[in-house]
Amino acid sequence: MTVMEQRGAYRPSPPPAWQPRTDPAPLLPDAEPYRVLGTEAAAKADPELLRRLYAHLVRGRRYNTQATALTKQGRLAVYPSSTGQEACEVAAALALQERDWLFPSYRDTLAVVARGVDPVQALTLLRGDWHTGYDPREHRTAPLSTPLATQLPHAVGLAHAARLKGDDVVALAMVGDGGTSEGDFHEALNFAAVWQAPVVFLVQNNGFAISVPLAKQTAAPSLAHKAVGYGMPGRLVDGNDAVAVHEVLTDAVRHARAGGGPTLVEAVTYRIDAHTNADDATRYRGDAEVEAWRDHDPVKLLERELSGRGLLDEDTVTAVREDAEAMAARLRERMNQDAALDPMDLFAHVYAEPTPQLREQQALLRAELAAEAEEGGAR
Repeated sequence: MTVMEQRGAYRPSPPPAWQPRTDPAPLLPDAEPYRVLGTEAAAKADPELLRRLYAHLVRGRRYNTQATALTKQGRLAVYPSSTGQEACEVAAALALQERDWLFPSYRDTLAVVARGVDPVQALTLLRGDWHTGYDPREHRTAPLSTPLATQLPHAVGLAHAARLKGDDVVALAMVGDGGTSEGDFHEALNFAAVWQAPVVFLVQNNGFAISVPLAKQTAAPSLAHKAVGYGMPGRLVDGNDAVAVHEVLTDAVRHARAGGGPTLVEAVTYRIDAHTNADDATRYRGDAEVEAWRDHDPVKLLERELSGRGLLDEDTVTAVREDAEAMAARLRERMNQDAALDPMDLFAHVYAEPTPQLREQQALLRAELAAEAEEGGAR
């Protein structure tokens, strides 16, 4: 008998009672991304929700283009555009209740704005300031996370703590496909599932981790399939279908709030712009690929659905676009004002109790600034 035959004849004994047995079938995602727009299910969608999503998408698209322009004018140090991903951004914010928490990545400024954060404050970190720009507790929105996936364990910790305290709170954590290659992603999913924490993980699979395509990061059938390995449901959704993403995330949030534990949602979308203004995307992808995704644009998809159902006329389109332009104009005006910076802020919030070295440096800088001011006054 060959070794393989011997292995084939082997029959393992049943697992001990302490080892959990979970049927993986209910946890597996669908073979194809879930869609609503362009299907019979679209007719059941709430018209008011469709209009609300559309207004946010148009506003978000204009926000992206304006923020990108601000980087070229030197008003932003960097901007990771979410053009093409607006459906994921808006749906994530709107799926949450006011008491819930959002944990964004650096590309999720649009979700932060849709959550109610001031558009200028949402850009403070990307402007090069030392703080996040807004009060996380006030908006129940964590700071934009530049290190990949580090916000995910934080989301799990907050959700688990809320559950222990008896607070009816859900955390929604956003991450890109590149972030799923980080250890923090796997640790967060494992702890969330073991603790049955009320947290939803939204992976925006936009095709590239900077220049690295998804196929070079994982051999899994989809990122949503990774969920079953941790014992949580995986959902696969068309990330450019705002209605579908909102529905899937709303279901996942409801499931978590009811004590059902975490869900991993993969939204298949595309990053139309470069990784950031410092990236040359033409080095690793062709124009034909980008143009093909432009035909599946989230704004166009929803606009087509609304028009087809007679829920969108020219006056409404004009009003929505004018509102977006007004927002962009206010953003330009405020961002073109130089920030009032205090050099002494360098030493604020470094330690609860400043070290001797910090106090020495602080005194040195204060003396230099005073001498400079005295010299300027003498002139």
